[in-house]
Amino acid sequence: MARLPLPADEDLPAEIRDTLATLPPLNVFRAVASVPGSFRPFLQLGGSLLGGPEIDSRNREIAILAVARESRAAYEWAQHEQLAATVGVTEEEIEAIREGGESKLDADGALAFRAATEITRDVRISDETLAALVERWGEAGAAELILCIAYYNMVSRFLESAGVEIEPEGLLGDRSPQEMRNRTD
Repeated sequence: MARLPLPADEDLPAEIRDTLATLPPLNVFRAVASVPGSFRPFLQLGGSLLGGPEIDSRNREIAILAVARESRAAYEWAQHEQLAATVGVTEEEIEAIREGGESKLDADGALAFRAATEITRDVRISDETLAALVERWGEAGAAELILCIAYYNMVSRFLESAGVEIEPEGLLGDRSPQEMRNRTD
């Protein structure tokens, strides 16, 4: 149940309404639009992270699902479960993430899962996991993944605190993270 109402078009500045008209009709976008000064930066940062150059979409989506699982963010899970499937995360892997295990993930996926779980649960990534991120993806890749995990922690906390409701199944369709990124630039 929504705890904060989604703003109606007439309650939003024209610029925000125009931008919303170009995006998929997702409640997350409309909810963030209720904070007009943060709307465009929110979209730009999220878009940049969905298409960052260092971490591939598959491992990024594994990390986002781990954030959603650990933070118990149903909306974030529902949207990113669909996106994860479009970038090759299998149903078996999604179920493993849902259950909190990394045993069915490859080495990179397990590392992304572990980093997201640690940051979400403990706020600070362990020295061991950070070292593994740097070894695997370099300093730029480690920073990109950490920022992505931190961003989706912010998103999950906003969505859950505001009580943003999940859209009907399939609303996201088969849009890829790259397409979503392009729509938020």
